[in-house]
Amino acid sequence: NHLSFFSGFGPFRQYLVNSSWEAVKELSKRGLGENIDLRIMQLPVVYQKAKEQVCKIWTTLQPLLTVHVGLASSAAALITLEQCGKNKGYQERDACGFHPEGACCVLDGPEKIESTVNMKTLWKNISLEGIDIVLSRDAGRYICDYTYYTSLYYGKGRAAFIHVPPLSESVTAEFLGKALQTIILAVLEQCGEQRE
Repeated sequence: NHLSFFSGFGPFRQYLVNSSWEAVKELSKRGLGENIDLRIMQLPVVYQKAKEQVCKIWTTLQPLLTVHVGLASSAAALITLEQCGKNKGYQERDACGFHPEGACCVLDGPEKIESTVNMKTLWKNISLEGIDIVLSRDAGRYICDYTYYTSLYYGKGRAAFIHVPPLSESVTAEFLGKALQTIILAVLEQCGEQRE
C-alpha cells in the first residue's frame, strides 16, 4: 500500500471555515482506491508550526506523495495547480504575528524547488465540470508557498500544491472533494508512470 498524505489549513482572517480543509476531509471520505492509504492533517496558518508538521510527515511517514491544499482568497472560482515553491520573500505575518527568520524557508536552500509532478501535463489532461483549472508558478509567498517549499525540500520534490477557492453556493466542500479526487488520481497515475 502506498501512503499519500494530504494537508489542508485551519481558519485565518475572515475565513472561519477554510475550504482547503473541508475539501481534504471530503476527499478522505471518498478515498483514492484500495492501493492508497490516505492520511490527512490540518495545518495551522503559522509558519513555524506548519514547517514542523511537514518535516514530521516526511521523516516519520515517508509518503509516496504529499499533497497540500490551500485556500486562494481571490474571488474567482479557480483551482490552481502550483508547480514550484519559492524559498525567499516571506514578509507577511502569520496568524500569530510572526514571519520567518530572514524571510526564507530554509537557510541556504535553493531559490526554488520544482515538483516532480508535471503540473502542465496534468493541467492539459484534466477538465472539471463547473470550474476552471489554471497553472501557476507562484504560490504567493505566504503560508501556502512556505509549506510547499518545505515539503518539496524534505520530500525531494514529491509534493504537490493545489489552491482551491473559498466555499460558495456553487463551490461546495463536496464539489471540491470530488475535484481533488479527480486531480489526485491523475497525479498518482503520473507518479506510477515515472516509476516504471
